Amino acid sequence: MRLLSYFLLLVFFLFSCEDDKVLIFDTDNGGLILPDGFKALVVHDGVGKSRHLAVNNNGDIYVKLRVDFGKNGNVALRDTDGDGKADIVERFGDYPNDGRFATEMKINEGYLYFSSELVIYRQKLDSLNLVPKGKPEIILKDPYPMRWHNAKSLAFDNENNMYVTFSGFTNSCEDLAKGYDDPMATVLGRNPCDELDYLGAIWKYDKNIPNQKLLDGIKYSTGVRSVVGITWNNQLDKLFAVNHGRDYLHNHAPKYFSKWDNAVLPADEFMMINEGDDFGWPYTYYDHFKNKRLVAPEYGGNGKIEASSKYADPIYGLPAHWAPNDLLFYTGNMFPDRYKNGAFIAFHGSTNRAPYPQAGYVIGFIPFKDGLPSGNLEIFADGFANVEIIKDVKDAMYRPMGLAEGPDGSLYVSESKKGKIWRVIFDTDKKEFGDKNLVNMERRKYLPHIKTPIEFTDIVK
Repeated sequence: MRLLSYFLLLVFFLFSCEDDKVLIFDTDNGGLILPDGFKALVVHDGVGKSRHLAVNNNGDIYVKLRVDFGKNGNVALRDTDGDGKADIVERFGDYPNDGRFATEMKINEGYLYFSSELVIYRQKLDSLNLVPKGKPEIILKDPYPMRWHNAKSLAFDNENNMYVTFSGFTNSCEDLAKGYDDPMATVLGRNPCDELDYLGAIWKYDKNIPNQKLLDGIKYSTGVRSVVGITWNNQLDKLFAVNHGRDYLHNHAPKYFSKWDNAVLPADEFMMINEGDDFGWPYTYYDHFKNKRLVAPEYGGNGKIEASSKYADPIYGLPAHWAPNDLLFYTGNMFPDRYKNGAFIAFHGSTNRAPYPQAGYVIGFIPFKDGLPSGNLEIFADGFANVEIIKDVKDAMYRPMGLAEGPDGSLYVSESKKGKIWRVIFDTDKKEFGDKNLVNMERRKYLPHIKTPIEFTDIVK
């Protein structure tokens, strides 16, 4: 009886200690600027240049590194003392790293799925080990050589299907074999665009079959230039993605488009994707000011001609060149109700809006109702760039990249330059949250890296 009493006392002490552990928030929210009522802490100051991340139901974090040599292209992190900071950090991944567009890290039905540029792998997770044991299983191989926009991002539905992005590798399927003596001439596109035979598309595969090749799947949709953020919405039972719009409207058609047009057009696209949808790349682009899909200049467009109705439109036109690189529908219960089932988007930030400031470098949020956006894009998290005017991408301290929801409903955010990881938490009364909590974030929309720039004709001529 005495031994039993000691044992029960020890168990009580251990559980009491566990309850006493509290998250240690950074007084400056780790540099992030958030709506009133939200707090943030830095989980890790930098695991290395990275892309997406995933959080397991026990709180373990897995990050995909953007490395193109050696092995061990993944990182696993664990918090052992409950303060929110990662105490254990381990590199792993017994496979060859083949490129800096290695992107995906997702958990699905007990498996950790991750991708290099050319191969999709998976490993079985278990509750005892932070790092999965054994050699990764190959699920899919890309037969093409290394190319631009080579991220293999993944989504999983509820019927064992895996959706894989195979983006186009050019800007607008331009015909680079032709020279143009006239500097005002319009660059022409290949018609038909041969990339669309297999690329510029999202393909569907059985997630449980190993060693698949590209043509083992079904082309689910086409006409998407470059998708890095893709997810399945379980509530709506639909596939969603965020697409990088094309660049160089002015460069390719200077008699129709100014340098200002080049900076603010066309839209990046938030898409709900049904099987068989064609989103019109490279023959079209989406103008979010006109809310219309227009014919691309390489294919006879002049900024005014509307595209055929056979092409699907996005559900929301996002700001040009902000580079949406991850998409997450929030299903947790920690955040105020207005965030429930809405979409968080990680904007990696623009690189080619000169002579105007670069833009993006934020986490955005779009509220949803009845399966569609019910409000305008909001700025949920800012402060990543750490400079007011971003002239060049190198000026930004961090570039938001990955999003993941923790088991408690907190939001994890990663960035690509150093691999810094934040955890965002709401710890005040959800019922008191309202428009007043968003005032400071609304004001940020007037900052140079967020607002639409004024057209200066003396600059663009």
